[in-house]
Amino acid sequence: MKIQTPYYLIDEKKLLANLEKIKYIREKSGAKFVLALKCFSTWSVFKLMSKYMDGTTSSSLYEARLGYEQFGKEVHAYSVAYPKNEINHLKKISTKIIFNSISQLNRYYKDVKNKNLGLRANPQISYSHFDLANPARKNSRLGVINKKDILKNINKLKGLMFHFNCENDDIKNLEKSLNYIGTQYSDILQKLEWVSFGGGIYFTKEGYDIEKFISVLKNFSDKYKVQIYLEPGESAITNSSQLHTTVLDIINNGKNIAIIDASTEAHMLDLLIYGIPAKIETDKKNKHEYIIAGRSCLAGDVFGTYKFKNPLKIGDNIVVSDVAGYTMVKKNWFNGLPMPSIVVKRLNGKTEIIRQFTYFDFKKSLS
Repeated sequence: MKIQTPYYLIDEKKLLANLEKIKYIREKSGAKFVLALKCFSTWSVFKLMSKYMDGTTSSSLYEARLGYEQFGKEVHAYSVAYPKNEINHLKKISTKIIFNSISQLNRYYKDVKNKNLGLRANPQISYSHFDLANPARKNSRLGVINKKDILKNINKLKGLMFHFNCENDDIKNLEKSLNYIGTQYSDILQKLEWVSFGGGIYFTKEGYDIEKFISVLKNFSDKYKVQIYLEPGESAITNSSQLHTTVLDIINNGKNIAIIDASTEAHMLDLLIYGIPAKIETDKKNKHEYIIAGRSCLAGDVFGTYKFKNPLKIGDNIVVSDVAGYTMVKKNWFNGLPMPSIVVKRLNGKTEIIRQFTYFDFKKSLS
């Protein structure tokens, strides 16, 4: 089937490989897994994912509602700050409501006191390659630092959330961090039912020590008698998706530049935010080097520089790998560029075009 580029392609067989790891870790460690919708909200594959995960976690009312309607199971609601109208909706659909501050907890406690409530704690340790994504950065607004404040309000809480990792593939660092949290918060943990260690733990990365990971989780859970929750985003969908594009033009301005029918600004925004290259399969031994660039008017709309075996031609297909996380949830209408379709290759091998976007979607997004 010929599909007009650009389009995102989600391969359920590749997705299943991550889900099987999650299933194994769940069974061996006793930890529960909720999908972080801020990373991946493409609900056309939720039917498969819900068989292997315990629910969803959100950062807003809309995400919580999507998890409730399309994923089912547990619905964890969290927000840096809730407006009153969102609390009124969330208390109807959420199984857990997690507050970012003591002030918000106290402001809304009367409204939600019958719910399973949690609080985000900031242990002032973290693992992140980027200050932008570091929840323990200086003057961070994310989570409560003062443990005495948490203890004063402990009777209102069932759990704590520690979201302190970003692409942490270092199991030794994670073990050290959990030991630190256990020691620092032991008097609080003993009064709780559950603890969430958030997302950002890269346990589906090739070579990650899964057995050690299981041991670390189980030891913590057994020692403090708490149910552990993890909130994977990237780890749930690692290497499951691609962005298919077509070369529209080739120019030379000191280097060969291939312009494709996609854009980092509009379709892979994290590449720009973090200054990282796209994953395009090439070989450094190849001779034909090209800058792969987007078609927006932004001067820095560049996917990266790559070497190809043969010279590129207009009409060639360029495939960007590992694109599920923070792409479809961040895509936008910058320059009015056509938004990539969403395509799913099912477990049975059948390819489905789930959604195609048109001018009318662009028009309706504005006023």
